[in-house]
Amino acid sequence: MTKKISHEELQKIVTSVPMLSASASQLLQLTAKEDHDLIDVINLVRNDANLTARVLKVVNSAAFSLVNKVTSIDRAISYLGERIIVSIAIGDCAGKLFQKELSGYEAAGGDLWKHDLRTAIASREVVFQSGVDLNPALAFTAGLLHDIGKALISDYLQGSVIDAVEIVSAEEELNYLDAEEILVGFDHTQAGYELAKAWQLPEELAEVIRHHHNPANAKEEYRLLVYAVHLGDNIAMMGGFGTGSDSMRYKLDNNYKNYINITPNSLATVMLNVDIEFEKLESSLNNSGDET
Repeated sequence: MTKKISHEELQKIVTSVPMLSASASQLLQLTAKEDHDLIDVINLVRNDANLTARVLKVVNSAAFSLVNKVTSIDRAISYLGERIIVSIAIGDCAGKLFQKELSGYEAAGGDLWKHDLRTAIASREVVFQSGVDLNPALAFTAGLLHDIGKALISDYLQGSVIDAVEIVSAEEELNYLDAEEILVGFDHTQAGYELAKAWQLPEELAEVIRHHHNPANAKEEYRLLVYAVHLGDNIAMMGGFGTGSDSMRYKLDNNYKNYINITPNSLATVMLNVDIEFEKLESSLNNSGDET
């Protein structure tokens, strides 16, 4: 039996979630800007001792098998790139959310992080393969955060999977978002959007969180980014990495073709690259410190 969440209760849930660290928040703001340089990222990380230690631990992990140990944060960040730095920073602050068992979706602990990581990689690869005018690092970050709302409402959906599937199956135009809203009063994109506002995320990231299943509803200036993550999300689910009961119960918005030109061959390349990159990235991040 599910329980409806009022707006006031949702706000209480949001405020109970730990805030992003100052460094993580600044990093997300910085990397969302088109005109930032890698030296800006280096300077930010350099001023956070804990983040610096994490980054050095990752770059010197077995996943990269470097001959000589890296002791310079400048060299470490230059080698790892923004996507891994952002992943480490977010994982340090919100790791418990991403690793949480999603009982309301019948998904095991860690499934959300795996899905989001694959979505992030796929979104970035979509940008590369299609050649659209979009920052691939921003697409990666947006993909990493897109489903964070599931961690907020999962407990309230517990025991409702059969009901949710019946709702989606009853009417062709309905998807899992509709089922969530019918059952608990909010869907995961609305919950995630409220958290994005509390975390003071850049507007483009908040738009992705809110509209990644319905990209046509996003603000025009962010629609290309939202479509990239929309595709990345679907690619992750097609590859067998969803978050349980809702996987493949959303409709692909074919209007993505008006924004992103990606051929079947390019799509196959994206899926192959996602598998390769995921294995390496997950292995390296697992060495970023103690389990969260």
